[in-house]
Amino acid sequence: MPARDADPRLTGAQLLARFQALDAFLIKHEGLWRPRPFTQRHLPWESLHPELAQWLRQRSLMDAENSHNRPHELQAPAPFAQWAAQSVALSAVDKLPSVALHPAPARLNVDVPGRKWQQIEAFGAALPFTDSTRHWLDWCAGKGHLGRRLLQPGQRLTCLEYDPALVKAGRTLSEHHRLPADHCQQDVMADDAGQRLTSEHTPVALHACGDLHVRLLQLASAAGCQQLAVAPCCYNRISAKQYQPLSAAASSSRLRLSVEDLGLPLSETVTAGARVRQQRDTSMARRLGFDLLQRQLRQSDDYLPTPSLPSDWLNKPFAEYCRELAALKGLITGEHDWAALEQQGWQRLAQVRNLELVRGLFRRPLELWLVLDRALFLEQNGYTVQVGRFCETALTPRNLMMVAKRD
Repeated sequence: MPARDADPRLTGAQLLARFQALDAFLIKHEGLWRPRPFTQRHLPWESLHPELAQWLRQRSLMDAENSHNRPHELQAPAPFAQWAAQSVALSAVDKLPSVALHPAPARLNVDVPGRKWQQIEAFGAALPFTDSTRHWLDWCAGKGHLGRRLLQPGQRLTCLEYDPALVKAGRTLSEHHRLPADHCQQDVMADDAGQRLTSEHTPVALHACGDLHVRLLQLASAAGCQQLAVAPCCYNRISAKQYQPLSAAASSSRLRLSVEDLGLPLSETVTAGARVRQQRDTSMARRLGFDLLQRQLRQSDDYLPTPSLPSDWLNKPFAEYCRELAALKGLITGEHDWAALEQQGWQRLAQVRNLELVRGLFRRPLELWLVLDRALFLEQNGYTVQVGRFCETALTPRNLMMVAKRD
């Protein structure tokens, strides 16, 4: 299927057709999105597209920041525009039909951050089966904010959550609002989790991570739940070392995804404040400066993984930062031009961020591939599935949602 013919309506036969088109696109361009500029000083594709590589490398860190959320709009040398057009076409997904939610009880949104409440409202408005539900099941519920918002007179709510403090807080909130809700402590990955689901439940999950939302799809379909809705998140939060396909189509694909690959869709950020961005940039620039140093010390041009560091390490002088990090890796630094090395780290950060814009073209195609694998799995288990956006990217980049009803 040519990219320009991609149908943004994703249900029925379109699910498989789009999955196959995305699969071919991702396989064809593996050499563009698999290599990571942060760990490789020179990317394999640069020798094939030297003009594009040089153009990206000379751009500033601010240039990269301005293009981060809209890489497809970048006026870069060929063949960037061609890749971008294919990415946009194959990633096109309609917004799910929206219905007016029943009014929320007074002060129901107390204790919910504003952005999270907006996501809950958007998720609820995209559900086509609010009236036909008898018993909501809020999966990985936290305090149960989503379930309480969906609950209507005559319905019940069960919230499953692993953290006992959140279970207790959620129970207190539901009792305060006098709602018929059960808050249960449950490890959803445990063997007994399936006993919590019956065919009368309508499971919902807003941003349950990796294995957690996959587990819901498996248990809900086994229990015969008639309808469910899931907005996935954090595809890389899995216990396996490699992605385990769910559907027959994904299982037959040549595409094999590492945990590192699964992190690509999550690299888009829209909510970080200025202070958080500055800390992130400083941390990355220092790591890149240290990376140049360790390559010299080890006389090896290979990346050396380093542990996560406390934020107060950013307050250390750069020389001290490098010496202590080197000691953690069993290296002796000696004396160096620390100011020059630190500056090289910032220069390399600008190059890394701009080279990452090529990978950015494949964030959404890979995410949609993963969501469609889940949708096709549900279809194989007797559901009619629709995939769409439940909100705009500015509210959350993880705005893809599956709505499934058993035939």
